Amino acid sequence: MPAKKAELQAPETAAISEDNLKALFKKTFSEEIADFTPLKGDASARRLFRIKSAGRSVIGAVGPDRLENTAFVEFSRHFKKEGLPVPAIYSADLSKNIYLEEDLGDMTLFQFMLKERTGPDIPESVLAAYKKTIDWLPAFQMRAGKTLDYKYCHPRDSFDRQSIMWDLNYFKYYFLRLSKIPFSEQKLEDDFNALTAFLLEADTSYFIYRDFQSRNIMLRDGEPSFIDYQGGRKGALQYDVASLLYDAKADLPPETRRELLAHYLKGAGASGVDKAVFMKYFHAYVYIRIMQALGAYGLRGFYEGKAHFLQSVPYAVRNIEWLLRRGDVPVKMPELTRIFKSMAASSYLRQFGSTKLGLTARLTSFSYRNGLPSDDKGHGGGFIFDCRFLPNPGREEKYAPLTGRDAEVISYLAAAPQVGAFLENVFSIVDPAVENYMSRNFTDLMISFGCTGGRHRSVYCAEQLKKHLAEKYKMRVELQHRELEPLAKETRL
Repeated sequence: MPAKKAELQAPETAAISEDNLKALFKKTFSEEIADFTPLKGDASARRLFRIKSAGRSVIGAVGPDRLENTAFVEFSRHFKKEGLPVPAIYSADLSKNIYLEEDLGDMTLFQFMLKERTGPDIPESVLAAYKKTIDWLPAFQMRAGKTLDYKYCHPRDSFDRQSIMWDLNYFKYYFLRLSKIPFSEQKLEDDFNALTAFLLEADTSYFIYRDFQSRNIMLRDGEPSFIDYQGGRKGALQYDVASLLYDAKADLPPETRRELLAHYLKGAGASGVDKAVFMKYFHAYVYIRIMQALGAYGLRGFYEGKAHFLQSVPYAVRNIEWLLRRGDVPVKMPELTRIFKSMAASSYLRQFGSTKLGLTARLTSFSYRNGLPSDDKGHGGGFIFDCRFLPNPGREEKYAPLTGRDAEVISYLAAAPQVGAFLENVFSIVDPAVENYMSRNFTDLMISFGCTGGRHRSVYCAEQLKKHLAEKYKMRVELQHRELEPLAKETRL
């Protein structure tokens, strides 16, 4: 019987809270309410309403956690005083868990991106909005963070060892266990301890917004305003940038992430942030942010049965797949790395919702003299085609200094029947794999062409396959001619 009693009380309690909000509005503005509309909820237990009179519109909030409400109200007042674009707090009755704030409209950065974006690339209008958003981040982290009263932080005043372990265990129990990814409890705990120790080597004296993502950025007349920082606390600069750039459903392409990270570092550098030191810890913070998000998806999706939260999982898995290839974390995490590789290889985790991640073909030409291309994804290497039996223009003096990208060599190879037949066979092998991978939401296929010197035949064939895939499937193709343009070592963004 107690369950039924609770069920009966919930609507009554909700009605009382709404009445309290209406009373607070009337007391604050001395105006009659013309419209009181509930807004679509987010993942929290907080309830929001748009309250209108004849001359104004405000947002009314009811939050069941008084400490969280206090954090939002106090942080908002402080940030507003510091000149940051956050909602004004008109009034609050924290004893009743209610407050009134400025109405910033309905357009989030995420919604703006959905409206403007028509394909995988990010339009200039969206890129500009992201850069405006990033321009404000150091002001939160450094300027306003220096004078913030951290006693209002909830549930902890810093992203310390306890906070990190909460997030890691959130990932372990609500995502790994419920998605049936096997792991060794002790080995994973050892990796968690190693990762935590490394994360805490970074400077953690800044304010971290904690949930700095596109859904928490409001756009009004093209300018950003910021909400939902009530979980903020002291921590490392890297966390918020990781939150924004690796926000799963925003699905930012790698080159966009690089550009935006460079934009952030330029602004932060003006405040004395060292790029090399920042990058030492950055990808480790990307990992923990993704794990925290996956824990949330697992809790809401697997545990609570809210299937729409699981639609973000394939995007998060693709981000992990990218990190396995490009992310630099100078700490050994063998069990966690094995788990991430299992996730990247999982068809099950890529199938939630109607997600279409898009396949990238990574093409390489190479010389057998210098060995096979490295499989930096750990997928087993994909296809390797041997071009050494084809006619070799490199044996003729006039073609020797040229490459498979030069017009004379292209004409020579295009005129050779063996080359055309070979490429037709390559296409007939690769195309079914491409179509199968696309249907299963896999995101990476490695295809390599080798010849003796890696300058003529393999280069030409790789270029022809790139053209074929781009035209037939409109897919993303990355092409490296290893012997012509070896990748320079660089700081990976």
